Amino acid sequence: MALEDFAAEMDRCSQCSYCKWIPFDQMKSWRFAKNCPSVSYHNFNSYSARGRYAVARSLINDQSVYSDMVRDIVYKCMTCGACDVSCKICRYNLEPLEMVRELKFRLVEEGHGLDEHKALVESLDKEHNTMLQPKTGRGEWADDLDVPRLFSEKCEILYHAGCRFSYDRDLQKSARAAVLVLKHAGVDVGIMGEREMCCGGRIYSMGYRNEFVRLARANIKAWAKAGVKTVVTSCADCYHAFKRLYPELGSQVEVLHTVEFIDLLIKEGKLTFRSEIPMSVTYHDPCHLGRQGEPYIPWKGVEKKIKNQIIVYEPKKPRYNGAWGVYDQPREILKAIPGVELVEMERIREYSWCCGAGGGVREAYPDFSMWTATERIAEARATGAEALISACPWCERNFMDAISALGDTMKVHDIVELVQKAI
Repeated sequence: MALEDFAAEMDRCSQCSYCKWIPFDQMKSWRFAKNCPSVSYHNFNSYSARGRYAVARSLINDQSVYSDMVRDIVYKCMTCGACDVSCKICRYNLEPLEMVRELKFRLVEEGHGLDEHKALVESLDKEHNTMLQPKTGRGEWADDLDVPRLFSEKCEILYHAGCRFSYDRDLQKSARAAVLVLKHAGVDVGIMGEREMCCGGRIYSMGYRNEFVRLARANIKAWAKAGVKTVVTSCADCYHAFKRLYPELGSQVEVLHTVEFIDLLIKEGKLTFRSEIPMSVTYHDPCHLGRQGEPYIPWKGVEKKIKNQIIVYEPKKPRYNGAWGVYDQPREILKAIPGVELVEMERIREYSWCCGAGGGVREAYPDFSMWTATERIAEARATGAEALISACPWCERNFMDAISALGDTMKVHDIVELVQKAI
């Protein structure tokens, strides 16, 4: 699609402001009732989904230019999708998330991307990762694991670590734990090691569509050559890219997040927990695993109006409202671990507050990114939990950095770490 394809939506938005809040029937307190980090941080309408619709309309009608303010408004969207859910649940069937992505694509195409993102994309082109690290070291996290490298061998199940897990030394233990847990359950799994490439999901959310397509096609080709039928990943960003974006480019592999696979192994009796972990925890739903983790449904159709008023789609259009994301599996795993007590935050599942690391915000606006993380930590702290658990390295890294800056004592764990300890 092109930005102009959203012109009708730009006019259709009624400025109801639901995009700034979780649905009213989900609110449990005023303190944790908002859903959009951007407008909450700036308290200015242009930083909401409604405001960005107005900015986009102004640009396509040549009523404004690509000023620094416009760039700030556009790139401070984390593309978390919370506004998208509220819009569909509360009032309309607009697509603010898709529109903002197109807005970012347009700015990049017109040469108005951010310098902080350009440096990352240049490194990605050369080193195939978003961590500004040499590609030769990508597989070192698994050097002492007895796991085949699929560029020289073949295997039907591939574990894709992703950029953050591959290079972040504080988090590498989670990728190792994932592989060890799968092997413990008798799963024949392989990795790409130093040949693994970035999924492209993060640069897609920054506006670099062409670069994403190049990476996606390279990964799809590599998987086919290695005989891969199922891709398992512990990274929510990778999961979303593989599950929702790659099928549009022809990918047909099965995609599972580690929590989905582990939940299946538990239900099949291939994983049992023997050790108790006495800990009170709360679980953070990653945006790309939760509300953006719904299965891809292909659709080609047209929008029509009944009596020039009621909008319908022929054939029926899939409605991604976040309800069918990956929510139950991580909670079932936590409840199955002896000694673990799960206490929920106020904003959960499709209404969760973003960690602050998405959409290129962590790279370009670190202060805003950290503020967003501290808001979630405050919500987690309000539950009385000892630890904040998640299933995405970008969420975990942002929380760890924010907790360190705050001098807080809350622990942060990937869910697979607890699984490994319990078995």
